[in-house]
Amino acid sequence: MATTTSPPTAPTATGAPTAPPTPPALTGRTRLILFVLCAAQFMVALDFSVLNVALPVLGADLGLGQSALQWAVTAFALPSGGFLLLFGRIGDLYGRKKLFLAGLALFGAASLLATFAWNPAAFLTGRALQGIGAAAIVPTGMSLLTTTFPEGPLRDRALGISGTLLSLGFTVGMVLGGVMTDTLGWRSTMGLLALFSVIVLPLAPGLLPESRTPDRPRLDVPGAVTVTGGLLALIYALSTAAQRGFGDADVLVTLVAGLLLLAVFVRVESRHAAPLVSLPMLRRGTVAFGNLGGLITFSMMSTVVFVLTLYFQETLDLSAFQTGLIFGVQGVVSVVAGMLAPKVIGRFGARRTLVGSLAGQGLLTAALLGVGAESGAILATVAVSVASMFHLGAIVSYGLTVTSGVPNEEQGLATGLVTTTQQVGLTIGIPLLGVLATTGGNLYGGVRTVLLLDAAIVLGTALLLGLGLRRR
Repeated sequence: MATTTSPPTAPTATGAPTAPPTPPALTGRTRLILFVLCAAQFMVALDFSVLNVALPVLGADLGLGQSALQWAVTAFALPSGGFLLLFGRIGDLYGRKKLFLAGLALFGAASLLATFAWNPAAFLTGRALQGIGAAAIVPTGMSLLTTTFPEGPLRDRALGISGTLLSLGFTVGMVLGGVMTDTLGWRSTMGLLALFSVIVLPLAPGLLPESRTPDRPRLDVPGAVTVTGGLLALIYALSTAAQRGFGDADVLVTLVAGLLLLAVFVRVESRHAAPLVSLPMLRRGTVAFGNLGGLITFSMMSTVVFVLTLYFQETLDLSAFQTGLIFGVQGVVSVVAGMLAPKVIGRFGARRTLVGSLAGQGLLTAALLGVGAESGAILATVAVSVASMFHLGAIVSYGLTVTSGVPNEEQGLATGLVTTTQQVGLTIGIPLLGVLATTGGNLYGGVRTVLLLDAAIVLGTALLLGLGLRRR
């Protein structure tokens, strides 16, 4: 969170210094607005983690095999990332408040569908609709926050509260997911999200101001369609290939279709007047390397959480509640690390912090290879908690690396890339590597294979960024 410094006191006519001006305070109305916006963001952060520890129980109840469990996560994360930029632009054009409310309503209805799902198709449909609702809530909610609170102490305070609650949302989700799954069943985790929507939605219409951008940029519908379709096809191909092999006709068709759609997306973005992704921006060294670091830290850490969830419950026979407590420790460490990261960056700089954080995350992931088939919960808890400290350092520093040196008029494009990288990273990690843990018939061996590949990718990226950013 940015900080501000009070101006020095000036002497009065009598020579006595005047008191510094009192910083503006939140009014009753702005407090309620902040509550509504932060509660919605907290709800979305909760959805990213509340189901993780419930996956084995959910799979057994709905008939989802281990190899298909990643779709419970991917079905939500993929649309939430794929539609993020499009919905942010729609909100700019036609009203952020309208789209925010629509996203809340859809999210609540989808949560009810997931709660009462009678088969895997109904559940995954609910998860996908949750993702679409989240894609509308996240960018419009952040825009409403920054337009409601003026730049300065009020906005700094609002952004600080919002960021803290986002971090806490993931932590609380892991713990609540374990407690609720053990006591009320996995369906209660989805019911909790529906309850959040019921609380927030009635308050929002009368409180939130409407806002839209004055320049009304053109809507890049072809870009949104091609990038979302391309990602969907690629994720499906990678997930299916782990079970059937790359020689399967279905895998080959969807893989080629995904690559072609992404190629068309690049072509569209190079010609569109208001692209979703600025290709010239990606040619900046710090932007390209910074986003690569962000993509790797998000995708690889989400993979670690996924395979450790399976390891704790399927290999070590821990309950969902015990698993939630372990990840709760990780979450608390993450919140502390998020507060310390700005100080580390101030001492060493964003680029060095990014490289060092990736190296630390990779080394701690490699340390997880020491877990055993019969014991290893303590080692895994310590290793994943310390790894999360480096992970948070990478998250904070990659955003600063991407936006450093970018002209003010292009900061919006750079920030959009940061957000997109985060969402895509959360989307691709589990289908790309996590699924390997559930194939081959040996879960413990599969988990070790994934952890080894994960650590190698993160360490390789740290080395690449160290060399690439040093030249700049």
